[in-house]
Amino acid sequence: MKLFLPLLVFMLWQAGSRVAPVETAERQYFRYQRAIVPAAIGQNCAVLDASTFSHGSAALKDLRLFPQTAAAREIPYAVTLSEPTQPDSERGHVINLGLRGRAIVFDLVMPQRPYTDVVLDLDGRDFIATALVTGMNDLGSLPGTRLGEFTLFDLTSQHLSRSTMLPLQESSFHYLHIELTVMPVHEATSTRFLPAMVRGVSVPPSREAQTVFALTAETKTITQRGRQTIASFTLPERVPVERVTFTLAPEFKGNFSRDVVITDHAEGAPTSAGETIYGNIFRVRLNQAGREIRQQQLNIPATLGSNLQSAAQVEIAVNNGDDVALPITAVRLEMRERKLCFDALSLTPVTLFYGDDALAAPQYDYARTFSGARATHVAQTGIEQENPVYSSRPDTRAAMERHPGLVWVIFLGVIFVLAVIAIRSTRHVAR
Repeated sequence: MKLFLPLLVFMLWQAGSRVAPVETAERQYFRYQRAIVPAAIGQNCAVLDASTFSHGSAALKDLRLFPQTAAAREIPYAVTLSEPTQPDSERGHVINLGLRGRAIVFDLVMPQRPYTDVVLDLDGRDFIATALVTGMNDLGSLPGTRLGEFTLFDLTSQHLSRSTMLPLQESSFHYLHIELTVMPVHEATSTRFLPAMVRGVSVPPSREAQTVFALTAETKTITQRGRQTIASFTLPERVPVERVTFTLAPEFKGNFSRDVVITDHAEGAPTSAGETIYGNIFRVRLNQAGREIRQQQLNIPATLGSNLQSAAQVEIAVNNGDDVALPITAVRLEMRERKLCFDALSLTPVTLFYGDDALAAPQYDYARTFSGARATHVAQTGIEQENPVYSSRPDTRAAMERHPGLVWVIFLGVIFVLAVIAIRSTRHVAR
């Protein structure tokens, strides 16, 4: 028993030992580095690319910015995420809805902010519509400011698409007056469209205020599998994906509407353990019912989750049905643009270090008080390089964590000692 107690105490002490995250950043322990060149003195921001996410630690907590002077202290920074500077789509209000001759007329009460696209919620199918849009700041102040004439359509019976969006120039009128002339696609039909088909309106953020995306990965290797066009990716861990974009051969001018299926799963996991996202890409360029239609959508919102903590397999499948496969020349995975912002005191390049998983996230006053509204200069980011003075950080984990097999050795040793003590005690009692 004299040996057993010290061994037991040692095991409990080692099992309970935990190493806190390292707070001090030392340059030799970062595996990767890259130069950042300020564009001017003052607040600068540099775009972070996909390799920074795959080679940095989770949540980019190991990013550190240093001057080139060896003895200088690290430079405080803030990481920004591109997002709309305006809220998500807002609902407008439809008022004064009625008929004037064969036209459906109504007014829209618009949000008190700049806007570009306006999406009408229209009931009905197989129609071509002309929307004459006039901007006003006071109701009844017609003629107002004419903003344009736009074509809306629903061609789903022709296996094409539907668009009820008014692509305006950026405007801020309090009211929009709409005169909507709707005709059936097939002139032989007697369908009549009434004011009740106007069910509402939504107003997305203006184009100038929308999210900016950066490249995550791209492939030009496009294959065919049955009636599907396939693009595949292998993503490193922690690289975000939030949109998929398609590029078509420039000589292709055809109309199409194709459903897209996006699947992903962690590398090594079964396909069924992943997620599936559905979308649609389309192009409509034609003259119908005396109207010219020009609409296309070649990207799909797709936030992937399986690649956050491990490498992931991603497959993009375009369903062609009975049509000829689209001439897709490239497929891009994109992420919302992330920037590293800091105050430059001179035009001398600074160095961004990363690749030290032991570091905890820094706590800077600069990040807490950072304002993206300040004038910002675009800093240039150099290519990624391995740190020439890199050395692995000393392993300060407890012995049990560094050598898991040691637990069994100690247990077996304790059992052996107890067995010996038991056998000797049994012989002593027998005597």
